[in-house]
Amino acid sequence: MAIRTILTQGDPALSKMCHPVTRFDEKLANLLDDLKETLDNAKGMGLAAPQVGILRRAVIVVLEDNSMLELVNPEILAQEGEQAGWEGCLSLPGMWGNVKRPAWVRVRAQNRRGEWFEVEGTDLTARCFCHELGHLDGQMYDELTDRLYTSEELDEILSREEDE
Repeated sequence: MAIRTILTQGDPALSKMCHPVTRFDEKLANLLDDLKETLDNAKGMGLAAPQVGILRRAVIVVLEDNSMLELVNPEILAQEGEQAGWEGCLSLPGMWGNVKRPAWVRVRAQNRRGEWFEVEGTDLTARCFCHELGHLDGQMYDELTDRLYTSEELDEILSREEDE
């Protein structure tokens, strides 16, 4: 396992469509292991293969119990409701945006052995599924928000909201 470099906004890999995974082999297992280690090291909630320069449809999402879920060739099957909330991204360090996402999402994906499964998520997990799957299509969350805020600006906004 290895910690990989996380690409930041402006890198061309972040705006490209990813290719489906067709070989479920040691190379894929190594990529998934590296994504997990890189995500853990960065203290993030999710990481997609294109964020480390690999244009394959593979992501890791941290679930509510803090376990990491591997999603290979994921697709959203269904979604309901709406939530608005603050999002950040390891590829846009120190920046935040208020983004509307579904409140509930069902995803179909494969595991590292190629076996299909379905998983559902609400709230933060649904947000993470949508955010990470967006990366696989070359989309970043800043395209879905009116403006980006620095960490300091976000702290100030959250502090004001607490005082109200």
